[in-house]
Amino acid sequence: MIDRFKSFFSREMALPDDGSGKEPGAEELRVAACALLLEVAHADDHFSAGERRHMRRLVRRHFGLEQHAADELISIAEDERRRRVDLWGFTNLVKTQYSMGQKLVLAEAMWGLVLADGDLVAREDYIMRKISRLVGLKTGYLAEARRRLESGTEQS
Repeated sequence: MIDRFKSFFSREMALPDDGSGKEPGAEELRVAACALLLEVAHADDHFSAGERRHMRRLVRRHFGLEQHAADELISIAEDERRRRVDLWGFTNLVKTQYSMGQKLVLAEAMWGLVLADGDLVAREDYIMRKISRLVGLKTGYLAEARRRLESGTEQS
């Protein structure tokens, strides 16, 4: 598993040294964000075909990846999500490394997954609130992200 993780990131997701001073661990942050998206997608115990398509498009667009790299990231994040006993490791990375704007974009992406199948069940709403609280988004920001998504003014 570790070799698969290292190989994927060195091959597909290596970040160029552009002098921007980005924090090390960008690969882990991508996995963490993707794992949180997957947690939301699985919240209702049914990861529908529509949600899967939405997830693949979302990961490609959000991280600027080719489809095979996006699929590999999703696979790695799914393995990590299943392996962990809680969400703290993922949410802590996002909380400490994402800006407020990035957190809002992530919240909009999570809402997009929740609403992709046309139904909002109590467990999905609960997971959305839990993740948002753990990454440092207040309830008002979460509601704003949902409103933006539903009104079609989603950030890119």
